[in-house]
Amino acid sequence: MGLLESIGGPADVRRLARPQLPQLADEVRQRLIDVVSQTGGHIGAGLGVVELTVALVHAFDPPRDRIVWDVGHQGYPWKILTGRNDRLPTLRQRGGLSGFLRRDESEYDTFGAGHAGTGVSAALGMATARDLAGDDYDVVAVVGDGALTCGLPYEGMNNAGHSDRDIILVLNDNGMSIAPNVGAINKYLGSIIASPITNRVRERVKHLIEKASHVVGGPHMLEFAKTLEESIKNLWSPGMLFEELGFRYFGPIDGHNIEAMLKAFDLVKTLRGPRVVHVITEKGRGFPLREPDLEKFHARNPYDPVTGVLRPAGDGPPAWTKVFGEALTQLAAEHPEIVAITAAMPSGTGTNIFQKKWPERFFDVGIAEGHAVTFAAGLAAGGFRPVVAIYSTFLQRAYDSIIHDVAIQQLPVIFCLDRAGMVGADGQTHMGLYDLAYLSAVPNMTVTQPKDGAELIGLLRCALAHRDGPFAIRYPRDNVPAAAPAVSAVPAVPYGTWEPLRSGRECAILAVGVMSHPALEAAGLLARDGLDLSVVNCRFVKPLDRATLRALVADHRLLVTVEDGTKVNGFGAQVAAAVEELAPEVRVAVMGAPDRTFEHASRQQQLAEAGLTGAGIADQVRAWASEESLSVR
Repeated sequence: MGLLESIGGPADVRRLARPQLPQLADEVRQRLIDVVSQTGGHIGAGLGVVELTVALVHAFDPPRDRIVWDVGHQGYPWKILTGRNDRLPTLRQRGGLSGFLRRDESEYDTFGAGHAGTGVSAALGMATARDLAGDDYDVVAVVGDGALTCGLPYEGMNNAGHSDRDIILVLNDNGMSIAPNVGAINKYLGSIIASPITNRVRERVKHLIEKASHVVGGPHMLEFAKTLEESIKNLWSPGMLFEELGFRYFGPIDGHNIEAMLKAFDLVKTLRGPRVVHVITEKGRGFPLREPDLEKFHARNPYDPVTGVLRPAGDGPPAWTKVFGEALTQLAAEHPEIVAITAAMPSGTGTNIFQKKWPERFFDVGIAEGHAVTFAAGLAAGGFRPVVAIYSTFLQRAYDSIIHDVAIQQLPVIFCLDRAGMVGADGQTHMGLYDLAYLSAVPNMTVTQPKDGAELIGLLRCALAHRDGPFAIRYPRDNVPAAAPAVSAVPAVPYGTWEPLRSGRECAILAVGVMSHPALEAAGLLARDGLDLSVVNCRFVKPLDRATLRALVADHRLLVTVEDGTKVNGFGAQVAAAVEELAPEVRVAVMGAPDRTFEHASRQQQLAEAGLTGAGIADQVRAWASEESLSVR
């Protein structure tokens, strides 16, 4: 019987003797590899923190002690050791465990984590709540997997260091976010790893200075000794950045040596105030691929657990991500002013294709979406055409920069939003349901969604020709409906136009881009009932095609809008407001995501849940047509 079979929660881990913990870590790692080979998921970060997780659970007392995980990618081993091992095979499936941390899933998940950079701020809030309530427990923020390329952790550390509250920061330094980390902070942490001896040198110099000051004596000598100590500390301290922010620094420590980490935790638990434990880990440790692509196994589809090789996928059209990446790369040959920017997601956004062809025109800024947008604004002000490729859910983090730095100045920045709409197994925190609403509210912004790969290319050409403000193109985490033609064969989509796809009478479906396909399917189903519908591909959400809209309200009594985004302030709301001005007697009915969150499931399951399939649209249109007493053939 293995050790893991006896673990029902943290108390069982703490009952183990320290020499048993490496075996437990090995079993957790193998369990992770076996299960995720079936479910898919964020495997790399979890494999890297197995020993760290075991050490944390053994050294602290969750849930009384609050362990706050920054970046939910790190959380799979945590789930295994906190009573969810038996449910691990349900990971990222409908009704199963979330791929991230959720307060409503377990009492051990003290704070939800899906996006990077939130851990320090949340932990400081918990530590403050503890102190205000007069309680006594440890608060630990585990920050890593690229979170220190964000700005928010530094805001949190600045505040925490100033407050002098009792808080422990565990820096999981694996040199990676999704892609290899970039920037000065990564180089700084690397220099610490390269010179661990400096910490011992610093402590030895400090001891000698204190001894000398006592021998010679006198206040002037003591003052000089303190000044000299500070100078030596600045010169030799490996954690000087953290110490200057008010944190006592411990490390670097091998994050795969459980005993070394336990000794460090035993020490820091006896201290008070802000302190940081710097551990060095290897992302993807133990993954069976001989030469793993570090970026690719950050999140991996189902694979062979022995070899690590992906399971064969069926033939079919390419993903939207690939079509975008290849199109942008080819367009860059026509337009030398194009530059590409991403926020730690080269492969996830398809810009890795651009990077290989045009490395000097590619910029990965790390997990720093706000900086990416303002950086793009500066490039646009300098005469270039920046294309900012960021997931819909992550672009939310840059909203002020979009308005203040791009839109107000009418700079021609092109935003390409992958993972728009229902996002599938990543669930609540990664949903791209809100971009149609939040981008449409931005002045001078153009908002579009293509129906297929050819139209994506045409909208990219349209965006490059548009110089009167920012231009957004959104597309889902899915495959395109059909293979895209050659980029050279696709003309620009005429600005601000919709595309009639089917002509009918009395009722029209106005579908946003990719939702045209289920809308056409619904129209075919309703034709059997004798209801002949028009279907329009509303590829421009902002501006609306008012000429086409005027023609529609002249010939139709019911307009049904369909969007794979929130109904609140979305495309349908804009159409309803316009129709109220043009023809108030025409009814506008809105289909989209209701005002709530959606659980992890497949994208198709989520669309069906919101009624956004061909059958779902047909059922709803049939009911509305009956209410309006629309005639049949």
